[in-house]
Amino acid sequence: MPRQMTWDAAAPAPVVLVAGKEEYLAQRAIQRIRSILAHEDPSLEISDIEADQYAPGTLIQLASPSLFGEPRLIRVSRVQATSDAFLEEALAYIAEPVPDTTLVLRHDGSSVRGKKLLDAVRKMHVEVPCLPITKDDARIAFARAEIQAEGRTVTQGALRALAGAFAKDLAELAAACKQLVQDTQGEISDETVREYYAGHVETTAFDVADAVVAGDAAAALVRLRHAIASGADPVPVVAAFAMRFRQLAKVSTNHGPEGQAAKALGMAPWQVRNARRDLQRYSDDRLGRAIALIAETDHAVKGAQRSPMHALERMVRILAS
Repeated sequence: MPRQMTWDAAAPAPVVLVAGKEEYLAQRAIQRIRSILAHEDPSLEISDIEADQYAPGTLIQLASPSLFGEPRLIRVSRVQATSDAFLEEALAYIAEPVPDTTLVLRHDGSSVRGKKLLDAVRKMHVEVPCLPITKDDARIAFARAEIQAEGRTVTQGALRALAGAFAKDLAELAAACKQLVQDTQGEISDETVREYYAGHVETTAFDVADAVVAGDAAAALVRLRHAIASGADPVPVVAAFAMRFRQLAKVSTNHGPEGQAAKALGMAPWQVRNARRDLQRYSDDRLGRAIALIAETDHAVKGAQRSPMHALERMVRILAS
């Protein structure tokens, strides 16, 4: 058995350490272990221990074989605050675990208390790391997996909106994915997410630019007004458009293989791939006129016109048409 398992592949073992600060993933891992054991034998006996409130002798008493030989699951919480008594008995136990018993130790990483026990488990048994998901790509991958596990498809824009809306709470992100799966049919789209979570989804300038490049003027205008209402300043909005269209211009001049083009242009391969897809809507002349219009609008929102919003909406309508 591997020394480490991911939270979504956690499985029963004589001793399992669920370690890390992401409580939601930790609970999902522990629940998965419980579900597997209960499915294998519905007579599973489940016991819970708080390591900081431990009564000496409890662990071996709960692990001891019963009269009818039912399998046992012992879940130990707050190992980061373990008492000396639990630490001593747990160290002895993991050296010689009781058959048909799964011991799950939960340590949230908030202290070094119990380090000797953690090191011993990592050396002899199994660890399930549950670290916070902080990067956008990782949250997007998590949301995609949650939705696809239910047999549904979802657009990249919808995933990006979900990951941004619930960036601070993984449990909320998972709940949002579950609600969308339960309440909708077909592919989960960008607009589906905005409809359900308008109060959470903060539209960015790049969302507006994405709709413009896709040729969806109506969606672009809705997103623009949402972005402005959410506090976006017109100048950075135009700057986002300039960045997006400069990227298209750079890719339009490089016709080499995707990987080579990405390296030459200082971009990721997926950015080159997406830009080449978007460039199918643009001739060189149209792309040049778009960049000129963005420069004109940049001048307008910096004081050349009285109404920055009017200049922005005009730019969006023209570019998306």
